[in-house]
Amino acid sequence: MQYTIGYDIGSSSVKAALIEKESGKVVSVIQEPEVEMGMDALKPGWAEQDPDDWWNHICIATRRLIASQNITPEQIVNIGIAYQMHGLVLVDNDGKPIRKSIIWCDSRAVEIGQNAYQQIGVERCKRHLLNSPGNFTASKLKWVLEHEPDIYKKTYKFMLPGDYIAYRLTGRMTTTISGLSEGILWDFKEEQTAEWVLQHFGIHRDLVPELVDTFSQQGKVTAEAAKATGLMKGASLGYRAGDQPNNALSLNVFEPGEIAATGGTSGVVYAVTDSLSVQESERVNNFAHVNHSPQAPRIGKLLCINGAGILYRWMQKNLAVASYDEMNTLADKINVGSEGLCILPFGNGAERMLNNHNLGVHIQHLDLNKHHKAHLCRASLEGIAFAFVYGMNLLKDDGVKLKIMRVGNDNLFRSSIFSKTIATLTGSEIEVYHTTGAVGAARASSLYENDLMRLDKNSLANDMITTYSPQIERATYEEAYLKWRTILKQQLKPNTL
Repeated sequence: MQYTIGYDIGSSSVKAALIEKESGKVVSVIQEPEVEMGMDALKPGWAEQDPDDWWNHICIATRRLIASQNITPEQIVNIGIAYQMHGLVLVDNDGKPIRKSIIWCDSRAVEIGQNAYQQIGVERCKRHLLNSPGNFTASKLKWVLEHEPDIYKKTYKFMLPGDYIAYRLTGRMTTTISGLSEGILWDFKEEQTAEWVLQHFGIHRDLVPELVDTFSQQGKVTAEAAKATGLMKGASLGYRAGDQPNNALSLNVFEPGEIAATGGTSGVVYAVTDSLSVQESERVNNFAHVNHSPQAPRIGKLLCINGAGILYRWMQKNLAVASYDEMNTLADKINVGSEGLCILPFGNGAERMLNNHNLGVHIQHLDLNKHHKAHLCRASLEGIAFAFVYGMNLLKDDGVKLKIMRVGNDNLFRSSIFSKTIATLTGSEIEVYHTTGAVGAARASSLYENDLMRLDKNSLANDMITTYSPQIERATYEEAYLKWRTILKQQLKPNTL
């Protein structure tokens, strides 16, 4: 029996999945460490992690998997990597990190990106980068150049987090088109590295790693890496992608009209399109999807909703409800529209889809003689679902044609109220799967061998949990959503959207 292994390098943990290569069947998924990884915040808004911590956790997780499944290293023949997006890793000539990684949630480079957007030119950024430089990898590297010039001088290559792990496995310093696009360093018009962005920031072109295809023979496990991880020397690294594109891949979202979504503390909607439209580029990010090519463009439009599951968690804690399941049971006793109670869920910082307005949570039309705990549970779920629908309408305005939504079995999507509300208002079915990013990376790791860029549907068949379809009584949902949207617009004035 041959196996593939997939790693998902998050900021809280590393997950590793072992998969049967031929069938795609999940053998085991583990997390390392079992408690959440820490991050350093030397100043407000900063967030850093040691890249070698990720590597050490990968080594431990791999050995745990091999030992627990009683297999030999020679049986693991392919490797795939998913990773936290937008991070910056700097290495010297010997491949050693020369500072901690500035990770995705670090906000120190916001002003640098905003200034570059204006100085380079908004229209040029939109046409060529499909984004503002923002607080992404290129801007973070510029911050190092400005504030840590001695470290910049020692830098041989910059990498994204997944690039660094690929280097530790194979000894090759490489990156991908998808990776460069998430760093805002890919020119979609010219289909090449955006050297003019590097020039604007004063960054030397030689710092960019060698480019490899997302699905390809990206390198083989070295003797040193084999000794550290327990893998076989010569095992093939065949796939690498950021966490959101990889989550879409894990859910078999590859083609225009297919959408992947997650509903955790924050919410993410990732829609695939073949359109290079950037009408909403200041509220929606656009990245090269894993199967993007000049001949067949595939752009992943990423919409983030900060105020999502964090509201439901807050309600669960402060309403003294034992579990989310109990909350869902309570909410199910209340009719659509929560008898007029309306909640705006935006209490987790500035919302990019609301033009970075920090709106906060608003509870409207609370009737102390009528509403109780169950109404608050229902109105919370509906308010978060309405925020998803609002964001998805932005995506439609930006060229997305919604056909199907696929989601993981997250806290929010386990709620039939939440899922049915979104399905009904968007007119799209929602398919719920039990899968993870590590599983997707493992399954994708051998696709290049058959010149494929899409998972076999059969490998996902056993992952299907349920499907939510649009409800017949759409008018009731529409009425509740329109009331919610009216309240949202009232709260946003004078910031008209």
